Amino acid sequence: MTRILIVDDSALMRRHLVQLLEKEDGFEVRAARNGVEALVLVEEFDPHVVTLDINMPEMDGITCLSRIMVGSPRPVIMLSSITEAGAETTLQALSLGAVDFVQKPGGTISLSIDQVAQQLVAKVRVAARARVRRPGAGYAPLRSAPPPTPVRIAPQPTVGDLPGIAVIGISTGGPAALERLLPALPATLPWPVVVAQHMPASFTGVFARRLDKLCALSVQEVTQPVPLAPGSVYIARGDADLLVARRAGILSLVSVPASESHPWHPSVTRLVDSAAEHLPPDRMIGIQMTGMGDDGAEAMARLHKRGMKTIAQDEASSAVFGMPNELIRRGGAGVVLSCEHIAAQLLGWLGIRSFATASTR
Repeated sequence: MTRILIVDDSALMRRHLVQLLEKEDGFEVRAARNGVEALVLVEEFDPHVVTLDINMPEMDGITCLSRIMVGSPRPVIMLSSITEAGAETTLQALSLGAVDFVQKPGGTISLSIDQVAQQLVAKVRVAARARVRRPGAGYAPLRSAPPPTPVRIAPQPTVGDLPGIAVIGISTGGPAALERLLPALPATLPWPVVVAQHMPASFTGVFARRLDKLCALSVQEVTQPVPLAPGSVYIARGDADLLVARRAGILSLVSVPASESHPWHPSVTRLVDSAAEHLPPDRMIGIQMTGMGDDGAEAMARLHKRGMKTIAQDEASSAVFGMPNELIRRGGAGVVLSCEHIAAQLLGWLGIRSFATASTR
């Protein structure tokens, strides 16, 4: 039996959420009106998953989350508004250790619950199996091999106007993982990095701006065609797909409507396949990180057999091991590394000695 604690100051919202989850087999549900009550029930009820509203009286969701993660860590799903302020607070919550979030659409409460019901149930089931870490805690060290030592290599030939591209596919647990990986990369990175993070459109712009403040690399959300450039990170716009295309002879990124034939968006599969139309596999690096599902796994595995270098995040450092495990299962993972070792491997492949020797913005 999976125990779930609902925390929301709205009596109507609590009732709808409790009724929704109690209909599911294997769920035992309790509710709290605010963060103060939630902390008591975390100890008494010992829930496997907590759904936590952000704006509440007496103790807000961020404060409650911080205390849960320090005192009794467990998977927490945030219930967030679709406003920019709501997105910023939600990203703060993910950085503090929340594993995922569900948007609260506008309109009446009954309509909102109907819209998020399927998504909430699916995310609760995934969260119940997710790994959780305390804020500031490091990921488990890699046991199968020591951290890679970057080695400088000879300059690599370019393909047209771009030497190569690194693609990151990531989902549940992704924001916290990317906040650890991307700041470890220098502004002198010779290849652009393109990220397909499963996330709604109302969040990706805010997330890109947050990362831009943390990174030496320039970080931007792609909302219109943009030429690919070294020293840059590109975040795919949520609720859409991102493709590599050649425009006026220059390799660029183009945001396109989400494909109905692909279940997750932004689609890692479509991004990888489009890059392979313009670059040979040995000029591509694929990085499959934490997340549910198998988006991108088949495409990366296929290209790995033709020379694409690939990294799968290991289970110990993944909040959800689905996406990287699918790449491993298909024989498509060149190396399996903890989150904290991925940057060093990437730098080694690209011939950069260390972050310390590279200039920053």
